[in-house]
Amino acid sequence: MKILYAIQGTGNGHISRAREIIPVLQQYGEVNLLISGTQADVKLTQPVRHQLHGFSFIFGKKGGVDHYATWRQMNLPRLVRDMRSIPLKDYDLVLNDFEPVTAWACRLKGITSVALSHQASFFSPLVPKATGAGWEKMILKYYAPATRHIGFHFEPYDDFIHTPVIRKAIRELKITNAGHYTVYLPAMDEKHLLPLLHQFSDQQWHVFSKHSRQEYVSANVWVRPVHHDQFNASLASAAGLLTGGGFEGPSEALFLGKKLLVIPMKSQYEQHCNAFALEKMGFPVIWPGQKKWEGIIRSWLAMPEGRCYNFPDETSVVIDKLVSSFAR
Repeated sequence: MKILYAIQGTGNGHISRAREIIPVLQQYGEVNLLISGTQADVKLTQPVRHQLHGFSFIFGKKGGVDHYATWRQMNLPRLVRDMRSIPLKDYDLVLNDFEPVTAWACRLKGITSVALSHQASFFSPLVPKATGAGWEKMILKYYAPATRHIGFHFEPYDDFIHTPVIRKAIRELKITNAGHYTVYLPAMDEKHLLPLLHQFSDQQWHVFSKHSRQEYVSANVWVRPVHHDQFNASLASAAGLLTGGGFEGPSEALFLGKKLLVIPMKSQYEQHCNAFALEKMGFPVIWPGQKKWEGIIRSWLAMPEGRCYNFPDETSVVIDKLVSSFAR
């Protein structure tokens, strides 16, 4: 069997999940990888057959998307050329992790594709969803359309939804509590974070920043560029994680039993839905536009240790069931 696995390159979660799924897929045949987008700090260890420009939302520095930078990097003629260039008919199975170029190429050519992503879970009416504008919901629905959906979420809300794919590197970590707090807010410049974190001078903070090129210490805050192994080590020994409303980061914190506080990005409907689901599970959220962050953070710091979620390793079972349905 020849498989095309198309992966979204915006954010680290898609790439991290793919690193776990690819070796399982390779047991069933030849796997070619396609990535579009430019915002991931994590890289694949396997060779990529197709690297496309795609359509990425560019992270800003004040808690939201940089709309101007996003608009500047849009290239519709190139998007059309890339859609036409993908040899879709060479493949027996096309898998898609929220990657728009391949998704729309399959839609326009009438080729079956399978969404294998966190975003696929939102096609269930049982998944918790935040309130949002119609255009925000439309983006989530039509950004990367697919024929079938296999989703991942914090809980198996529906029969096609599975618990998160936790990286092997995370599963094998030695969990301790050195008392510091790990911070990953990719849409927020550390210069906006430092005045806030300095107020909690009795706590040590490890800030991993997309916007810093060098490591430095500012009072009780240690700032460093995003680094895969350093982040894992910091999280494994942290008391908690302060992060955005993504999916993989919070999932890993839940698996490791770390305290969790999320700040979803402004005008990012998927992150608002994730935060809403976590809030329903009992976790604190700082919503965009909300004032008095200091009080929420102080209450969070005073909370007891986090709850450990035993997300089972279902990757092999999910992939076997999926591939078997196409092999018949």
